Amino acid sequence: MIMLAVGLLLSLVLCLLFGVPYIDFLKKKTIGQYVLDLAPEAHAKKQGTPTTGGVFIIAAIIISSIITLFMAQQMGNSAWIILITLVFMAFAGLQDDYLKIKGKENKGLSPRGKLIRQILIALIPTIYSMQLYDNVITLGSRSFDIGILYPILAVFVITGASNAYNLTDGLDGLAASTGIPAFLACGVLAFMSGHTDVAIISLTVVGALLGFLKYNKPKAQVFMGDTGSLALGGLLGSLAVVGRFELLLAVFGGIFVMETLSVMVQVTSFKLTGKRVFKMAPIHHHFELCGHSEKRIVTEFAVVSLILSVIAIAVYLYFKQV
Repeated sequence: MIMLAVGLLLSLVLCLLFGVPYIDFLKKKTIGQYVLDLAPEAHAKKQGTPTTGGVFIIAAIIISSIITLFMAQQMGNSAWIILITLVFMAFAGLQDDYLKIKGKENKGLSPRGKLIRQILIALIPTIYSMQLYDNVITLGSRSFDIGILYPILAVFVITGASNAYNLTDGLDGLAASTGIPAFLACGVLAFMSGHTDVAIISLTVVGALLGFLKYNKPKAQVFMGDTGSLALGGLLGSLAVVGRFELLLAVFGGIFVMETLSVMVQVTSFKLTGKRVFKMAPIHHHFELCGHSEKRIVTEFAVVSLILSVIAIAVYLYFKQV
């Protein structure tokens, strides 16, 4: 339990320390965000805000995780697999950000190119988990052998979480504020199920996101970019797969599921009927166009994320006893 607190605090401090020089570097190199033309008008003022802040988030997570895991004598294969997956996802996101910055528009990797990268990277923890658990998933004390469906589910969970977190990163502080309860739930679930290494990494993410909020809260000094959102989403999915609580991810990651579904519903409706269900998708932009302030949306989404995280833990405890 002490090591969980150590990981969180160390990551928090490192993220705060890395933030200032990295943001200064981005400003000097004029590495800023290019706002999508279709974005709400209020977002025009965000043009040029430094991006790729995910670099110092990921750095804080990796360094604090390795130090804490070694201190706790928990630096095993599972931890390495999770951290390696995180690094590869971060590089995929950084490539996407680089292309946007280079092209001076909000167009990076093609959707197909991005998905291919995510699937290939997701295979790393998927294959590892198959070697450890065969094709079995768990829910509390119950186990289910789903056969050949397991690798499909695992890859879907990781790539889906990566894209969902990426979609949620659309308002100042939103991805970080909703991510904190989700990764905290990861830590609690992993700790209760005996995956201490997964729990430690989860708590370092909580610390890093708390530190990042200092720079990302309205009005944001820096955006995490795809470097951060793709990587953190992929990490969320990887933690769920290796920690064996894949099914509960749909609960404590409910905000990210909602954001993704809003896009799917919007696209499907427009293609079939020519009409839009929401004023704009993802759904946080719908609320924004309905007159809600960014701060209010972020606060409400964070509270919902916290409630869903508590529900996920309660569901785990219920199935642990039955």
